[in-house]
Amino acid sequence: MPFAPLALWRREIVDTLTLAWPLVLVQLAQMALPTTDILLLGGLGPDAVAAGALAVNLYNTVMLFGVGVMSATMPMVARQRGRMRHSVRDLRRTVRQALWVAISIAVPMWLLLWNGEAIFLTLGQDPELSRRAAVFLRLLMWGLLPFFGYIALRSFLAALERPTWTLVVGLLAVPVNAVLGWALIHGRLGLPDLGADGPAVATTVTNLFLFVGLVVVVLREPRFRRYRLFGHVWRADWPRYREFWRLGLPIGLMIVFETSIFNAAAFLIGLIGTAPLAAHAITLQIAATAFMVPLGLSQAVTVRVGLAYGRHDARGIAVAGWTSWVLAVAVMCATATLMTLAPDLLLGAFLDRADPANAETLALARNFLAVAALFQIVDGIQAISAGMLRGRHDTRVPMVIALLGYWGVGFTGSVVFAFLFRLDGIGVWLGLALGLAVVAGLLTHRWIALGRRPLAAPSTPTG
Repeated sequence: MPFAPLALWRREIVDTLTLAWPLVLVQLAQMALPTTDILLLGGLGPDAVAAGALAVNLYNTVMLFGVGVMSATMPMVARQRGRMRHSVRDLRRTVRQALWVAISIAVPMWLLLWNGEAIFLTLGQDPELSRRAAVFLRLLMWGLLPFFGYIALRSFLAALERPTWTLVVGLLAVPVNAVLGWALIHGRLGLPDLGADGPAVATTVTNLFLFVGLVVVVLREPRFRRYRLFGHVWRADWPRYREFWRLGLPIGLMIVFETSIFNAAAFLIGLIGTAPLAAHAITLQIAATAFMVPLGLSQAVTVRVGLAYGRHDARGIAVAGWTSWVLAVAVMCATATLMTLAPDLLLGAFLDRADPANAETLALARNFLAVAALFQIVDGIQAISAGMLRGRHDTRVPMVIALLGYWGVGFTGSVVFAFLFRLDGIGVWLGLALGLAVVAGLLTHRWIALGRRPLAAPSTPTG
């Protein structure tokens, strides 16, 4: 770690936490939306849940790639602010091109998802289940474009270190989604009875609510109104558009590599049995909830590092990065301790511990949680290290590291531990932990290596 006055470290901790806590809560609110949909579908029976889950899995695959691409808005705006604190035109041009990119990726995704039934059938799914999932998907997919627009505006506000309005809009979206979903399923509040397709329409409307909510904020709030974000939005800025793709495409692919390894892990455990798969799903939900903290911190550190990178401040870059790295490790050590010392407390939120029918699943989940406790620390490190590197506009090498670590090491390790060493579900989780540890170590090494190099001369703004 770099030598710096203690006051500088203290100020960085305060600034990072001030920016991070609303971003963490925004991530938790975002996580509540699909959870609400599944809970609502659960009241309609297992067939409705299965069709909805099948549609959502395909939707999430393309959506998460898009979110990764759109998240390039944050380091680009942060770097521009660091380079020129009161810049208006430069920031507006970046957000404008972010909206262009949102359209560029949403249209081909619509074409892909419109043919969801053919995709499901190709993957060997039941024809009737595929038909129902395809109907759900055709209603759900229209929310992609407003959601990508929301991500662009959310990233803009985060880069301005003003995430509070994003939190307000995100929290309001949770009851909007829940009430709309319930009303459309049962035909209440004067809305049509759409049955199992109701949550799809509710999610699309909620995504539009998120985007419109932030549009209203940036148009009405005096601190943001001066940027006139939507002025001349039709004007192309091809150099900036290409720069956006150069930075965002590797982020999108890195997120796909990471999320797909967990889908593959579920497939591997499904080959072992139903109880292990249920235990895996519960354990993964607990781990995913805890992961929202380092995920919020990773967004904050992207901004903090990006600002220092724009100022050409090598010490500021190092202090911002290592501050968040240490905070993430501390938080994940705390969650790992909770998983180790109180597994029944966490599992009791999902399964009735008094029911003998749940005994096998609970026993397996306890074992999975023991591995997940170790998994937490390296998962936090890889998330925060990726955010640190994005702040420096370094995304291509981390993408390659993610591919090799998650799939070359993690997936291979899961197969070897589970089936060759006959460790079953525990083996799959050990493989995941090993893959995450490799990615975490290599990303941290990449950060250290970049820190030893002299900073390149600041580039001239494009456009």
